[in-house]
Amino acid sequence: MKSNFLLAALMALPNFAVADVLSVQPVAPDVWAIVGPLEQRSAENLANNATFGLVVTPEGAVLMDPGGSYKGAEMLHDTVRSVTDQPVKYVINTGGQDHRWLGNGYWQAQGATVIASAAAVGDHHTRTQDHMVALSQFLGDGLDGTEPAYANVTFDTDYTLDFGGYSFEIMHRGAAHTPGDSFVWLDERDVMFTGDIVYVDRILGNGPARDTDSWIAVFEAMAAFEPAHIVPGHGRATDLATATRDTYDYLVNLRTQIGALIEDGGGIMDAPGIDQSAWTYLEQFDSLAGRNAQATFEEMEWE
Repeated sequence: MKSNFLLAALMALPNFAVADVLSVQPVAPDVWAIVGPLEQRSAENLANNATFGLVVTPEGAVLMDPGGSYKGAEMLHDTVRSVTDQPVKYVINTGGQDHRWLGNGYWQAQGATVIASAAAVGDHHTRTQDHMVALSQFLGDGLDGTEPAYANVTFDTDYTLDFGGYSFEIMHRGAAHTPGDSFVWLDERDVMFTGDIVYVDRILGNGPARDTDSWIAVFEAMAAFEPAHIVPGHGRATDLATATRDTYDYLVNLRTQIGALIEDGGGIMDAPGIDQSAWTYLEQFDSLAGRNAQATFEEMEWE
């Protein structure tokens, strides 16, 4: 099978690039991370500035997240074809961010079934206009062909996809980066696909749809599986220790520092001054750390 042949070759290399935007990283037998750039959405990356998961089975492929636009999904499909000639049969939306669902229409046109939590689909409906307006600014003509398309199958908390000899356990345990985030456990390969519950290599974005308190609890629920491999929402596939350092510890520090600031009578303009120096190694730190602190202040002020 093409995927088995490629795995042996890929394991000898760190990764290989496709169109200088997406790179393919082998994770386990028949499992890959497709890693997008760490910077902002652009006409070049077509809103694929995220990490996607791919599992190839004898019956077809399963893709974690569809790409951030119709053309972004086409780019992602070209990357999938560099790994396998199997068709993508299922696409799992792991959350509410644009690259977690706005490519759905492309894959549905290819015959794929899209699965997402009901909370994620609700978020998709709520923020469709916001996403489309923002992407029109970032992508320009690269947004052509993109039409909102929603999941074919939804679930409240748990859904198991038994396909191709694997069981994909999809779990929604509460809000995290967005209200409908889910993680996907592939026990047969000891791999966890986390979507935006985990960021590595770059600092996370504490945006308007987040819930940092719940995010910490959701991370703990994911980490309880003690996965050997994590395919995150941003950055390269990694281990639990790195995911904990780059995401969980950062969130705990945010809430601890902002909580102390509020208790001392500080205001939102003081929030960017909290100590986040332990995470300066992460990409996008300078542009996002201050904003994350202020967003956390706004959130905690109303708790």
